[in-house]
Amino acid sequence: MKLVPKIDLEKCIGDAVCEAMCPDVFEMADDDKAHVINPDGCGELCDCEEAAEACPTEAIILEEVEEEE
Repeated sequence: MKLVPKIDLEKCIGDAVCEAMCPDVFEMADDDKAHVINPDGCGELCDCEEAAEACPTEAIILEEVEEEE
């Protein structure tokens, strides 16, 4: 199983803590909201669980998905 991050744009306030912690996975866009730019980066490039816990509005959703073989 691997974790795939998603952003609840209704909850996101543009705090950018996720981008600061995981710039290879999250990026702030022109709408002042965080967006996932690399859904496969969790684990390899950053600790997405830590970023999700740091989000002040709990806008980061981590879905467990089966890894492709």
